[in-house]
Amino acid sequence: MRLVRFGAIGREKPGIALDGGVRKDCSAHFQDWNRDFFDGGGLARLAALVRGGARLPDVPTAERWGACVARPGKVICIGLNYSDHAAESGMAVPGEPVVFMKAANTVVGPYDAVLIPRTSVKTDWEVELGVVIGRTARYLGSLDEADAVIGGYCVSNDVSERAFQLERGGQWTKGKSCDTFNPLGPWLSTTDEVPDPQALAMRLDVNGQRRQTGNTRTMVFTVRHIVHYLSQFMTLEAGDLISTGTPPGVGLGQKPPVFLAPGDVMELEIAGLGIQRQRCEAA
Repeated sequence: MRLVRFGAIGREKPGIALDGGVRKDCSAHFQDWNRDFFDGGGLARLAALVRGGARLPDVPTAERWGACVARPGKVICIGLNYSDHAAESGMAVPGEPVVFMKAANTVVGPYDAVLIPRTSVKTDWEVELGVVIGRTARYLGSLDEADAVIGGYCVSNDVSERAFQLERGGQWTKGKSCDTFNPLGPWLSTTDEVPDPQALAMRLDVNGQRRQTGNTRTMVFTVRHIVHYLSQFMTLEAGDLISTGTPPGVGLGQKPPVFLAPGDVMELEIAGLGIQRQRCEAA
């Protein structure tokens, strides 16, 4: 299944996407694609509803696409998780996952504007595979157990302000947590639709020019490894988002570096998970 959310900001409703771009409204049956939905066996109930041929109304095509899941409790990010991206950043391949947090209110719809922060001169793009936790878990005992708590996969744009992140002291948080800095979606593909999350082609274009090309097979740490690893340090709550790192081609790695400005347009895609498109605007 492909889970979507639609409607005005702050009033999104849950739905599913079918082949051909048709969206169906599920709000008569579910409140939202949120923690309660995932932890309460919602994915199984939704699958049974769809298999049973429930008559779901169409979503008007003009309706805004929201983030594919409700605001997560946590947004956990993995840095330097592609060896070729670490090389372009001039950093060593890490021996353990590099973990940092991003504010949950950065999550916006896949076609919403990205706001360039005031005083920003180094706002950057990062196409990433997003992983949504489907069941609250801690201290997972194996990689197979990690697989079992994954709810699905989506496209995540880990927008970053590099001067805030790297030149202003402290941790990376303030360069990662600006408003609108995590477009998510257009849909969440459940795990049955993604046979191998380590074989997904990725790309990102800026103003029609290809900037990032990669594949999840070159991750340093696999998705299941990351989920298992994180569970040893914190409770992973249903609906949490993990952004698993970016392939090479970020603006900071260009020669010379290239960064986003108001009017620029990003388009990013992961095979089978859909296409995002954002226009940059001044905050």
